[in-house]
Amino acid sequence: MNLDADAVLALAPDAASAKAARGLTNASQWPTLGADEQAVWGECQGSGAKPYQTQVDRNGPVFKCSCPSRKFPCKHGLALLLLHAQDSARFTQNTPPAWVSEWLGARTERAQKKEEKQRQQASAPADPQAAERHAAKRWARIADAAQELQRWLADQLRRGLGNLGEAQYGDWQTCAARLVDAQAPGLAARVQTAAALLGASEDLPPLLEHLGLLQLACEAIARRDSLDADAQADLRALVGWPYDRAEVLAGATPLADRWIVLAQITEERERNLQERRVWLHGERSGRRALVLDHAYAGKGFEQSFVAGTAFDGALAFYPGAQGLRALTVDAPTQAGPAAWPAATLAEERERIARRIGACPWTPLHPMVLGAARPDLDGDTFWAVVDGQRVRLQTTDEDRWALLALSGAHPVHLCGEWDGQALWPLAARGPEGAWIKRSTA
Repeated sequence: MNLDADAVLALAPDAASAKAARGLTNASQWPTLGADEQAVWGECQGSGAKPYQTQVDRNGPVFKCSCPSRKFPCKHGLALLLLHAQDSARFTQNTPPAWVSEWLGARTERAQKKEEKQRQQASAPADPQAAERHAAKRWARIADAAQELQRWLADQLRRGLGNLGEAQYGDWQTCAARLVDAQAPGLAARVQTAAALLGASEDLPPLLEHLGLLQLACEAIARRDSLDADAQADLRALVGWPYDRAEVLAGATPLADRWIVLAQITEERERNLQERRVWLHGERSGRRALVLDHAYAGKGFEQSFVAGTAFDGALAFYPGAQGLRALTVDAPTQAGPAAWPAATLAEERERIARRIGACPWTPLHPMVLGAARPDLDGDTFWAVVDGQRVRLQTTDEDRWALLALSGAHPVHLCGEWDGQALWPLAARGPEGAWIKRSTA
């Protein structure tokens, strides 16, 4: 895949990496540059005697560099692609050196082994009775914990929400820890989210909403056996009982489409864990999708996505009624730049309402606004769309970047709706584009 300079910089983990990459685009710093249909490679002279060996698999793209940076991609990988985007004629080598060929070969071998393992898992004889017994035991533990949580919630309400403050924070953390012990980490995370709102009067309505959803979850778990398969799958996701890839592929019918990358965001989680959310839109199907990935210790992600581009491929959707989360079935074929779908505020709200009606615990929803004018009214940031206002939640830096991009004119805006506000992740205006930098 050939990326232009803007698309390359959109892959940067932060603004500092993008700036550093721009500073490394002097050809004199790269004594060796090469490229073929599969990869781009080069040697970048750093402060040491031995130059850094930098390589990019263009099918992704996927980066590798011998530098000690923990950022992914590093400044050298970004600079290499920038150089290629600016002047591909500099890349005179067309035969990969050994260190590039070995890396590409290892990647191919790992992919083949992974595929073979998945085939073996799919064909391996299963013991449905043992699986049912295991699931029944886990659901029994979760049900007991949900019952205890329900009693605990009732105690908090009897105490009165106005009397809840930071002094009770420890009790809420203890409650969350018990849910983790009961193998319900998803419920524990929701208790911790609610606990973060303690002590602030302006947070009472959101706190009440969180508690209401927890109560609804407890009631749903208690009558789980009476729910249909989709609702049970949503409950399983809610409590934090993940599906592995083989389970998803075995139960899903892959949906082939040209998938437009609407936006993406990478956030730092606990214990050096990075979470990446990639929002997609099927050009033919009109279906929205979320590809959720995790990476530890700065290892990076297997596949890269660029907002405003598209790829041809198939997605397998996780079971459940809300129908957002999906995974790529195989290596997608990059299709290049793509236009975002046109969408009105009414259409987007209807999409979200249907999704919430099917699964009220869905925390984030993709939202695309075709003609949104950013507007700063005092301390509140709005998007004016179809004569109505949608509250925007941003950092100060992103707020001013959006205002500058707009220039008082409408922009094409995409982001995550959390039920209270829209968090912008990408925007396009008459003078260019803006992409939210990762928070990791």
